[in-house]
Amino acid sequence: MTTIADFSDYSDAQAAVDLLSDSGFEVGATRIVGHDLKSVEIVRGRMSYGKAALFGAGSGAWFGLLIGLLMAIFVPVGSLGTVLGAVVFGAVWGAIFGLIAFAAQGQDRNFHSQSTMKASSYTVEVPFDRARAALDILTKGR
Repeated sequence: MTTIADFSDYSDAQAAVDLLSDSGFEVGATRIVGHDLKSVEIVRGRMSYGKAALFGAGSGAWFGLLIGLLMAIFVPVGSLGTVLGAVVFGAVWGAIFGLIAFAAQGQDRNFHSQSTMKASSYTVEVPFDRARAALDILTKGR
């Protein structure tokens, strides 16, 4: 593999590969490689017992919906009641487990956040024997 382009933003690297694809270049072996990865944690807000219960109830309700829909496939009679019952059951247990998990952390972490990975730069790489064709497409397309 050989590097044909460097980008500071992932969307620019993605646009370059999209240009290659739109131009008929076989992108099956093309790679977008992120360099110097770092973990980024985005703090969303303060966590409280109420929010812990609410987030847990939401997660539990989704799980209950999944289980309820699966049960409705096998027990078609009264399936709406089965689905709603599973959603409520999941929400209640989700809230309980959300509260337990928050209480177990104590005051060590009283905020909620989202973790992501971010690269400082991105390169687009193609097989060495096809690099010239890819470079020609990129230089014409820019």
